[in-house]
Amino acid sequence: MIATKDITPNNSWDGHINEAGLGIIKAFEGFAPTPYLCPANRWTIGFGSTWDSKGRAVTGSHLPVTRDEAGRLLAREVRHVEGAINKLVKSELTENMFSAIASLVYNIGTGNFQRSTLKMKLNRGEYENAADEFGKWRKAGGRILKGLVRRRAQERELFLTDV
Repeated sequence: MIATKDITPNNSWDGHINEAGLGIIKAFEGFAPTPYLCPANRWTIGFGSTWDSKGRAVTGSHLPVTRDEAGRLLAREVRHVEGAINKLVKSELTENMFSAIASLVYNIGTGNFQRSTLKMKLNRGEYENAADEFGKWRKAGGRILKGLVRRRAQERELFLTDV
């Protein structure tokens, strides 16, 4: 069982998503140079970005992006996600916990995370119960998607992995 006292800060961690968390995002979002409607019926481009470089929602008429541009869009949205996590989660998190949550929030959105039972359990220090919430976020467009089931399993595994 993970208890609050078992959470030890990693003094070398810079407080941002790590490569493992970014890897989950990139692997499951994939790269798309042109806009497409994701299973949740939202216009997306690059590595799952729903906002362009000017902060406007992606539309079907957005111009294609290069991998470099997609990387910058990803970094921009990840910074937003990190800020939301830092604001909403008051309990101590390890680097891997933070990174797993960042991947989840990148996918489900900050508003959904703000209202989530996962966030509530984190803030109560119920880390194992919070880990069990990842699997509940497996639907898009009203149906369970195999890709989301696999993604949540990887995020949960990362969340429970010691740094």
